[in-house]
Amino acid sequence: MQQLKGLILSGGKGTRLRPITHTSAKQLVPVANKPVLFYGIEAMAQAGIEEVGIIIAPDTGPEIEVAAGTGERFGLRISYIVQDEPLGLAHAVLTAESFLGDSPFVMYLGDNLLQGGITDLVAAFREHEPDALILLTPVPDPENYGVAELEQSPPGEVGRVVRLVEKPREPATNLALVGVYMFTAAVHEAARAIEPSARGELEITDAIQHLVDSGLRVEPHIVRGWWKDTGRLQDMLEANRLILDNLVGRVEGELVDSQVDGRVVIERGARLERSTVRGPAIVGAGARLNDCYVGPYTAIGEDCEISRSEVEYSILLAGCTVCDLDGRMESSLLGRNVTVRRGDRQPRAYRFMVGDNSDISIL
Repeated sequence: MQQLKGLILSGGKGTRLRPITHTSAKQLVPVANKPVLFYGIEAMAQAGIEEVGIIIAPDTGPEIEVAAGTGERFGLRISYIVQDEPLGLAHAVLTAESFLGDSPFVMYLGDNLLQGGITDLVAAFREHEPDALILLTPVPDPENYGVAELEQSPPGEVGRVVRLVEKPREPATNLALVGVYMFTAAVHEAARAIEPSARGELEITDAIQHLVDSGLRVEPHIVRGWWKDTGRLQDMLEANRLILDNLVGRVEGELVDSQVDGRVVIERGARLERSTVRGPAIVGAGARLNDCYVGPYTAIGEDCEISRSEVEYSILLAGCTVCDLDGRMESSLLGRNVTVRRGDRQPRAYRFMVGDNSDISIL
């Protein structure tokens, strides 16, 4: 098999993560203080892929280009491909056809995380040389995903793909398509042959079904590790937890009358005074923690300030301030330069300035 290329999809509007994504691409929201997109790029590099095209949208594309650059720091070359409208994953494949040419390729959804990367999967694709390799995983809510039906097979074996349906009302199985696919150039013809779905998109499930119907070999692979689509708040927090679970502790910042328990990363330039950080957790460069407690599964971005407060199981982007809270802040995602504080006015009352589509819980 000839050299594989990579295709990472980083368009889309990120409506499920608003208001964070009103001002930033959803693929750049950090998990464990690293943009989600970077995990996909690193997985490509680790699998030996040298050329990667990133599908971008006109509005958020420039921000992604600045963040990821030429790809040199990841050990590969990045090209940027503008998709004017988010018209489906198969449409993205057609948009990238001039970049992909006749090369086989790995397509990776830029807001997805897959445990263990894709190195073994790429090796299997190269060895078996199917026309497509799709990843499947059991999910509790298959009606929200593309779902695969497999033929009956002996115990211990995975049957071939018989049918794929996008977001079925009555799923025939619980096997959802994971956001990583591997194709030969045959998928371009399949994408051109299908019609838009009811939601007006060229669905990749329909393109794969066309491959199956044309007698081409579509090989399924059941993912046994974890996989996360980070499109929603709870998924972001869970992905943050899973990544932090593998954290290797190190303290490069300054501790003054403070302590760290467990696997904690304190980046260079961070300063803790009279504070406790209980891992797994990460505190970014330049952060200032005073008289506070940071609990497990928390990622504090660079230049954040936390004082006289408790924070746990949360993600704080760069430049946030949390101070003088009576109770613990938990299960929260704060965008860049957000301030959360208790006011000192009397009588005491809640006072907010909140963007569209926000979600506030007061317990």
